[in-house]
Amino acid sequence: MKILAIDTSNDVLGIGLVDETKVIGEYITNLKKNHSIRVMPAVERLLADCETKPSELDKIVVAGGPGSYTGVRIGVTIAKTMAWSLGIPLSSVSSLALLATAGRYFPGVVSPIFDARRGLIYTGLYRIEDQDPVMIKEDQNIPAVEWAEILRKTGESVLFVGNDIDIHKETFRSVLVEKAHFATVGEFNPRPGELGLLGINRPEENIHTFTPNYIRLVEAEAKWLERQGKKTND
Repeated sequence: MKILAIDTSNDVLGIGLVDETKVIGEYITNLKKNHSIRVMPAVERLLADCETKPSELDKIVVAGGPGSYTGVRIGVTIAKTMAWSLGIPLSSVSSLALLATAGRYFPGVVSPIFDARRGLIYTGLYRIEDQDPVMIKEDQNIPAVEWAEILRKTGESVLFVGNDIDIHKETFRSVLVEKAHFATVGEFNPRPGELGLLGINRPEENIHTFTPNYIRLVEAEAKWLERQGKKTND
């Protein structure tokens, strides 16, 4: 069984090819560049280097969010299109759960972090059990200060991981003190190979109705809904 994994949910672009026993190949970059023009060339190059034809793929796995609205949309759209055109299943994995796998050998809990601007973060709380990330607190969009207080009350040691850690490191350190631990730079990028392996046994999505998990509305959508609500009440 060969699985193609696609992650464009943040600045990291990750394409992976795996089977049940190994990671066959990975393509990873961490650049502020337009994923929309780079994903398919990356897929084509990886498959060619791994001597795999698209017709030999058995499943597509995509990082379904949260993260960059545009980035998540690009990955999900390409994954849905490929799965539909090839007639193979599509599964999704939380972008945060994928990042949490970097804490596989940490004895406490893991908090993956994506910056969401204005003091907000996308995060969740995970514990690694049998090598897989198990959600303890659901993925959410929350102020970093509030999240730090929630973690402090758990009394557990927390490993923070992600390319945006430095933005919020002092907040977590000041609240959690010695309970706050931070992954190394080499662990910040989510690995597409891990994404593929996590998705092997995930349930299939309905290709036509599956949508990304943005967690919060884009600002334009939120303002539009607010205006509609005011019109209704007028």
